[in-house]
Amino acid sequence: MAATASTKQAERNVHIIVAAGSGSRYGGNLPKQFCQLNGRPLLMTTLERIHRHTPGWELTVVLSCDMTVEWQDMCREYGFSLPHSIVTGGPTRAHSVRNAIESLAVESCGLISVHDAARPVVSSSLIRNLLDGLNGADGVIPACQVTDSIRITAPDGSSRAVDRKLYRSVQTPQIFPATKLSEAYRQELRPEFTDDASVMEAAGFCNLRLTAGDPHNIKVTNPGDMAVAELYLSLSDTL
Repeated sequence: MAATASTKQAERNVHIIVAAGSGSRYGGNLPKQFCQLNGRPLLMTTLERIHRHTPGWELTVVLSCDMTVEWQDMCREYGFSLPHSIVTGGPTRAHSVRNAIESLAVESCGLISVHDAARPVVSSSLIRNLLDGLNGADGVIPACQVTDSIRITAPDGSSRAVDRKLYRSVQTPQIFPATKLSEAYRQELRPEFTDDASVMEAAGFCNLRLTAGDPHNIKVTNPGDMAVAELYLSLSDTL
């Protein structure tokens, strides 16, 4: 069932799917977002699931310049016809997102979400929680409680324990009012911008609301994660 927003939306809402990374930690000949998940490229599942939950939203996919033609070939090979726009990525994730935003007519957009291509198990309940949680905030971010013990390290190699109750593990998609996200991405982009919430916060948009993340919404990073994603997808009727 498609999620609906409790806030007033403009005519267009857009998902930016960031798929320009090299996936170096995954290994292999292809970036992880193009590796096989249930017999076809992972990115196809990510696009289909997020579209299923928000069918009226547009899809913009950010690809590296050397994967654009290969992706189009994959779409033909697998008969993948879900409409989406393609934008060329930049040297970092933040630059890739900025390229995607600049490709949009932002003034006609209500909301923009940014989602990692390597998270294929996004659920209807997560999208619904995000849209319901936005409610006038500068953005809404899914986050999970940290269950492992955590230590912080110092340059000299020492470390100390910290209270894990104070920390959250952040996921995507993250959703923002389009004009605010566009404004935030006009600033100089820095290496510490590892997600869109950090870009917004640095631009002064600090009313960022956390909502409950989904432990099934894993980011495929290592080959073993692909098997876990396949397991979760097999339970998709409950997600």
